[in-house]
Amino acid sequence: MLTDMTIRLHKHIIADPEICHGKPTFKGTRIMVWQVLEMLATGDSPADIRKAFPTLSDADIRAALEYASSITRQDYVVVNTRNPVPA
Repeated sequence: MLTDMTIRLHKHIIADPEICHGKPTFKGTRIMVWQVLEMLATGDSPADIRKAFPTLSDADIRAALEYASSITRQDYVVVNTRNPVPA
């Protein structure tokens, strides 16, 4: 359910403070984008991801990559101040 606070980040991805503390999720789910990106980073295939999250489509998985790419391409810098990675 979209609220007045919902921000559309991509056709398939939203952020809403009422859903998963505002972390980017796939529209209509509580599946966070970072979960899919992490699975891809560890070598899981799209089929593995769809098995873990049956409501996701290949388009959703591609959207996660497109979103991650857009963040780094558009001069955004994301810094984890809780657990920084050493240089």
